[in-house]
Amino acid sequence: MNKQAYFLLGSLAILLFMSCPPSGPSVGASGSAAVAGERPFPPDQNIPKNVILLIGDGMGIAQITAAMIRNDNKLNMERLPVVGLQKTYSADDLITDSAAGATAMSAGVKTYNAAIGMSVDSTPVRTILEEAARKGYATGMVVTSTLVHATPASFIAHNKDRYNYDEIALDFLKTDVDLLIGGGLKYFGMRPDGIDLVARFKEKGYRVSSFSEEDIADISMDTQRPFLYFTAVDDPTTRARGRNYLAPASVYAYSFLKQRSEKGFFLMIEGSQIDWGGHANNSETVITETLDFDEAVGFVLDFARKDKETLVIVTSDHETGGYAIHLESRPDSIVGGFTHDWHTGEMVPVFAYGPGAENFAGIYENTAIYEKMRKLLFAKRRD
Repeated sequence: MNKQAYFLLGSLAILLFMSCPPSGPSVGASGSAAVAGERPFPPDQNIPKNVILLIGDGMGIAQITAAMIRNDNKLNMERLPVVGLQKTYSADDLITDSAAGATAMSAGVKTYNAAIGMSVDSTPVRTILEEAARKGYATGMVVTSTLVHATPASFIAHNKDRYNYDEIALDFLKTDVDLLIGGGLKYFGMRPDGIDLVARFKEKGYRVSSFSEEDIADISMDTQRPFLYFTAVDDPTTRARGRNYLAPASVYAYSFLKQRSEKGFFLMIEGSQIDWGGHANNSETVITETLDFDEAVGFVLDFARKDKETLVIVTSDHETGGYAIHLESRPDSIVGGFTHDWHTGEMVPVFAYGPGAENFAGIYENTAIYEKMRKLLFAKRRD
C-alpha cells in the first residue's frame, strides 16, 4: 500500500472515530444502519426552525484537506462539531452522478444516474424544497452553476434526463420558491422555443435582476416579493477568474429568507465548481473552489451561531477525480493528483451544526440526509 492510500485511510479513520458511537452501527437485513441505544429526536429546544444544506459538488476528504493546507491548516468546516459519512452510490451504478446524488438528498430516493427529481420508474418525487414551500416555509437556492444544472434542478424540477435544460427551466415556475441565485439566464430568457420565462416570473410577482443590471453586493433587500437573480448568461466563471458572489449571496439569502416566513426556511447552497476542477484534473481549481465554498460555510455558521435556531449541514454529492495529495507536497506547495476524470464511489463526509445536528453522526445512505432534514424541519415546535 502506498503512502497516498495510507493518507486517505488515516483521514477516514479520524472521521469515523469522531462520529460513531462507541457501540458502533449494526446493519440489518435491509442494509440500513441502526445504532444501539439510538434515541428519538431531542426535545423542542433541539428542533431547528431553519435548515441550510450546503453541498460542495465533487468534494471528498482529499479536496477538503488540500484546501485546509492551503489556508494555513484551518477551514470553517472544522467549526461544525458533528461529523458523519454518507454512501453515495445510485440505484443503477456504484458511481453516482450529480443528478442521482442530489435527488437522494432532496427527495430521499435512490434513482438512476441522470434522473432529476424522479424515482427509478421515472415517477416524479416530491422534494424537501417543494414540501417546505407548500407548508408555508420560505425556500431558496444559491449556486455557482446554472440554476438548471443537476444539483439545483434536483430540488425543484422533475425530468428523466439532467441535460434537458430547457424543459427543466419550465419546472421552476411550478413551485413558489422565494429566492433563486445562479447562472443560466439563457435557459429562461433566450430560449429556442421563444418562451420568455423571465417575463412569466415577473407576472408571478418576482423581482428579477441580473449581473448586467446590478452587482450582487449592491442588491437592495426587498422581502415583499420573491427574488430571482442571474449571475451569468450561461455557466458562471471560476473563482480564480473573478467570480466572488457565493459568500455574499449566501449572506443575502439567509437574511432574505428569515424575513419571508415566520415558520422558518429551507436553503440549499452549492459550491458547484469543485466538481469541475476534478473533471478537468486541475488541482488548483479544486483548491480555490473548495476555499470559496468554505468561505460561504463560515458566513452561514456565523449567523447560525447567533440565532441558535438554524441547522447547518455541509456535505457533497460525490467525490470527483479520485483526488489525492502527493508525497512531494509541502505546506506551501500542494502537489495534487487524480486517478480519473469522473466521479468515484467513495463515501463523502457530512458535517453538522445547530439544533438536531447530532442526528448526522455515523454512517448512512445519502437518502438519510433527506429523511433527517425533513423530520427535523417539519417537527412540531412548542414555541
